Amino acid sequence: MCTPSERPPSIEAYPDGPFIIRGTVEVVDESGNRIVTRRATSALCRCGASAIKPWCDGTHKIVGFRG
Repeated sequence: MCTPSERPPSIEAYPDGPFIIRGTVEVVDESGNRIVTRRATSALCRCGASAIKPWCDGTHKIVGFRG
């Protein structure tokens, strides 16, 4: 069995919500800078309204995001 740091990465788009990333992945911003994450599971904003981009803060519920 794999530990979280060895888990093959997966990305799942939650209905009307964020992208959920599981496993070890490298997140890079639009300028090519690496964004460090220390979690085995992360949520990336998909609606564009999060105050903590690129991470999801739940704002998609308030703005009525459908995706």
